[in-house]
Amino acid sequence: MIESYTRWIIRWKYLVVLTSLAVAFAAAFGGQLLGFSNDYRMFFGDDNPQLIAFEKMQATFNKNDNIMFVVTPKSGKVFSRETLTVIKDITERAWQVPFSTRVDSITNHQHTIAEEDDLIVDDLVVDPNTLSDSDLLKIQTIAINEPMLINRLISPDSKYTGVNVTVELPGKALDEVPKAVAHARDIKRQILEEYTDVEIRLVGMAVMNNAFPEASMNDVANLYPLGLGFIILTLFILLRGISGTVATFVMIILSIITAMGLAGWSGILLSPPVMSAPIMILTMAVADAVHLLVTMRHELALGRDKDKALIESMRVNFRPILVTTITTILGFLSLNFSDAPPFHDLGNIAAMGVAAAFIYSITFLPALVSILPSSGKSEVAGKQIMSKFGEFVIARQKPLLIGNTLIIIILASFVPLNELNDNFVEYFDESIEFRLDSDYASENLTGVYYLDYALGTGESGGISNPAYLANVDKFSQYLRTLPEVIHVQTISDTFKRLNKNMHGDDPSYQRLPEERNLAAQYLLLYEMSLPYGLDLNNQIDVDKSATKIAVTLTTLSSNEVIAFENQTITWLKENIPEVSHDISGPTLMFAHLGKRNINSMLQGTTIALLFISAVLIIFLGSFKYGFISLLPNLTPALAAFGIWGIMVGEVGLGLSIVTGMTLGIVVDDTVHFLSKYLRARREKGLNAEDAVRYAFNSVGLALLVTSLVLVAGFMILAQSSFYLNSGMGLLTSVVIILALIIDLTFLPALLMKFSGNASSKTEGNK
Repeated sequence: MIESYTRWIIRWKYLVVLTSLAVAFAAAFGGQLLGFSNDYRMFFGDDNPQLIAFEKMQATFNKNDNIMFVVTPKSGKVFSRETLTVIKDITERAWQVPFSTRVDSITNHQHTIAEEDDLIVDDLVVDPNTLSDSDLLKIQTIAINEPMLINRLISPDSKYTGVNVTVELPGKALDEVPKAVAHARDIKRQILEEYTDVEIRLVGMAVMNNAFPEASMNDVANLYPLGLGFIILTLFILLRGISGTVATFVMIILSIITAMGLAGWSGILLSPPVMSAPIMILTMAVADAVHLLVTMRHELALGRDKDKALIESMRVNFRPILVTTITTILGFLSLNFSDAPPFHDLGNIAAMGVAAAFIYSITFLPALVSILPSSGKSEVAGKQIMSKFGEFVIARQKPLLIGNTLIIIILASFVPLNELNDNFVEYFDESIEFRLDSDYASENLTGVYYLDYALGTGESGGISNPAYLANVDKFSQYLRTLPEVIHVQTISDTFKRLNKNMHGDDPSYQRLPEERNLAAQYLLLYEMSLPYGLDLNNQIDVDKSATKIAVTLTTLSSNEVIAFENQTITWLKENIPEVSHDISGPTLMFAHLGKRNINSMLQGTTIALLFISAVLIIFLGSFKYGFISLLPNLTPALAAFGIWGIMVGEVGLGLSIVTGMTLGIVVDDTVHFLSKYLRARREKGLNAEDAVRYAFNSVGLALLVTSLVLVAGFMILAQSSFYLNSGMGLLTSVVIILALIIDLTFLPALLMKFSGNASSKTEGNK
């Protein structure tokens, strides 16, 4: 049947090539619909409980996505006329940032003082040029003693300051974040041109959102050419000719543009994880081509003409390639169980690419090879090396069986050394400007991690209740005692300041008002005095029944964030149980995501394993060989995580998908080796050792090359500036290397141990 099909392909080769090109370009047309996702929320599914809590908090209080200008005067003095002029200028220009709703700085901080019975609310710095030295000293004293400013907009040593722009993105267009960040960068450029005595860095959640597509484009520019170049060189060396190399290269490109085009038609948005799909498809597609072309070169070397060599290659390889395609697709589709939607997209695009590569490898590739001139009848490079290695394995089968078993068990024992941990700012390496600026801000001014606590009263206007305010203040003061906390923004500080102001600025009244009506009056008077954009909606809900405490944290790992969350929730329940509370924030969302993803991927990997096992049993026609095949398929990931536990010891979001993804990939070598082994046993009647020898001679080199190509592809991915991709690429490379070693040493030893050595043409049918 396969022979007849291949003859048909060869007969209609020009039509097949043209049809394949037409299909690929029709699919690729969907690529124009692709756009970049610029929102960190893309990592969270709609049913994610931390996202739901975050959206609730955002709906109750103003949204707090932000862009912060971190300003460093070269003089080392923020409180100078020159630097304050710069800060005031940035503050005024920042209001023009698209989607900005609020701008906070030390210059427009709403400072309150009392004049007789009046409350005066005004900018802390009105006109820097008119300030005397004593005025500057007074403003500095106020700023570094103001809880709302210190460790948030001014450093304790007065060497660093910030201008924070709150942006409220409508979420209706993909260019909202780039527009806002581009405008902020334009302001930065203008300021640096006009004022040469300051340095400016940009941080904040909006800047992080914008870093996602920037990291992706960085990978496209640096990694894609490297990957394609390596593949072309490898194929040329292996195949010893241009024809096979050109045919394979074109097939790879068609597979990639088909998958990415279908992604566009499907409405998938690009993201850093998704941008690793082309490299994965590239390496997967090579495997199909290599098996077909290596076998064809072998048949040519035996004296067959090109068409007959193609027909025989298709006959021998069609079923193994079909099975490996199915298992690889199943592995990638298991990513749909991930708790992070970008990994769904990655898995689906990679699955489409693998399916496209299979279709093109059994249509376009043989047709184009049939058209192109033959590049010789010599064997592929390295054929003798694998034959000799096969003899070594047969001669050392018992030590290899025992040695592999012991090494796998030892490595598996180190798996528990891995700790589930993540740090979302460190998703970007130091080649990304956002990462460098965030590290700088954390070291010198304020943290980039924050949590929000919403404390509710259950009654309209309840925040003016002295008992409630006392509880809010009690919790705020507790937070300030924790070593992880850099800054706490709380409404209780505002009430204390207003109470002092309304008592003639007497420091002894720096405490909460004792009467509810008095507190309500203070708040009303203060709110009426605030300018547009600097109201209290970011701290108080509409009906004044709840307030938000914003906590800025040091850079913490996910485990430390979750421990902090549990510690503070326990304190709230034990000390102020009468106050309802909610907690949210991107920091908390990312902290929980890794653990949730591990649990969901365990389910996905289990289901994928069941389906892959069923496919292998059906393909191999034997429960015994199906079971034997599971060992070399499951142990590489187990051993790889053991090595990771020794060398690194942390598993985050990106690594949580590796087992499911690689399960379908590592099956490929096992399937091809077993297919050749069973062909020797069933069709040629060879005993176990001769069947292993035959498998090494016919497919050993192809396994080596395809595995090395896969390793190279994922090692190129490991150079990504985005850690979710680089970590995944590195660990996947380790898994594939181990899988190759196990398939070439452990699997043959298993087969010779449990298959028996007698010749049988029915071997495997039991």
